[in-house]
Amino acid sequence: MPRKPITVTQPSLPPLEEFIPYLEEIWESKWLTNNGPFHGQLEKALCDYFGVEHLALFANGTVALITALQTLRISGEVITTPYSFVATSHSLLWNNIQPVFVDIDPQRMTLDPARIEAAITPRTMAIMPVHCYGYPCDVERIQQIADTYGLKVIYDAAHAFGVRYKGESLVRHGDLSVLSFHATKVFNTFEGGAIVCPDAKTKQRIDFLKNFGFADEVTVMAPGINGKMNEFQAALGMLQLSKIGQALEKRAVLDRRYREGLAQVRGITLPQAPAGTTHNHAYFPVLVEPDYPMRRDELYARLRKEDIFARRYFYPLISDLPMYRGLPSANPAHLPVAKSVSERILCLPIYPDLPPDEVDRVIGIVASATA
Repeated sequence: MPRKPITVTQPSLPPLEEFIPYLEEIWESKWLTNNGPFHGQLEKALCDYFGVEHLALFANGTVALITALQTLRISGEVITTPYSFVATSHSLLWNNIQPVFVDIDPQRMTLDPARIEAAITPRTMAIMPVHCYGYPCDVERIQQIADTYGLKVIYDAAHAFGVRYKGESLVRHGDLSVLSFHATKVFNTFEGGAIVCPDAKTKQRIDFLKNFGFADEVTVMAPGINGKMNEFQAALGMLQLSKIGQALEKRAVLDRRYREGLAQVRGITLPQAPAGTTHNHAYFPVLVEPDYPMRRDELYARLRKEDIFARRYFYPLISDLPMYRGLPSANPAHLPVAKSVSERILCLPIYPDLPPDEVDRVIGIVASATA
């Protein structure tokens, strides 16, 4: 039997028989969307999980990012990272906001606070950092800068589900924190997302905006969008949340296996989350250094020949894409660390159902180049 290809991430799905009772309940109620029972249950359950009071569910994380910016009435310029998935910066363009790219910290691979102040102008209204790979941004320094200059902070926390930093959920930081529940994430609802918000008034505005701006049947408060999560997504979320602890434990075991197997491989650097982090092992990034016997892209191609579909998350930089590279802040000379990391990064497969012998096979291929 041919070997099944393995990818960086795969959806973590419960057994179908466990999901069927949820489907039957939806069928019986005929309540498919618009704040149904499972939607309400999932919002409350996630608030409890994160230790927050207010959270709004969305159809996907990108619409949640777009809505977060609208919620805080952000305009002008927003300081952000070039090292992320394109949805981060696209959400700014959708709101007619100019991204201002700042270089990243070489260890965390997140927005470098030491570079932020120099990028602030009279048009700057907010900072949008990304907890890349679930590695926490330097949230204390970023908040100090925001407080000093009167800026809002919106975290793209798409990778941060289940991450705790210095004893509390990472999504508690910032004015708003935006999550993704895409199929390949640690916690998924097929597609989906959420905004963690600080108070009931902010949540009410978010709920208006994600439902076309409707406050009631005849009152439209703002030019909102259709960003609602449906009952099928919410039901899967309820089932997934009951199993999240097991999923995170399995990821941690695979992470340790990779680290033990790759620790002595010359030319392979294994990034780690900052001290004080309880990580979710959402990704397993490695850096292919100049003293490795082949270039990053050669290793990438070699793995693909073995049906191992590693990914160059994140290459190219957002700032190198056609719609961004004309911005003054996109000049590669201003982003040397991000450029260097993007040319060395390779994310290896990791997901709860990945067999340990497949991890060993990946390790063997990576290590064999130095034999």
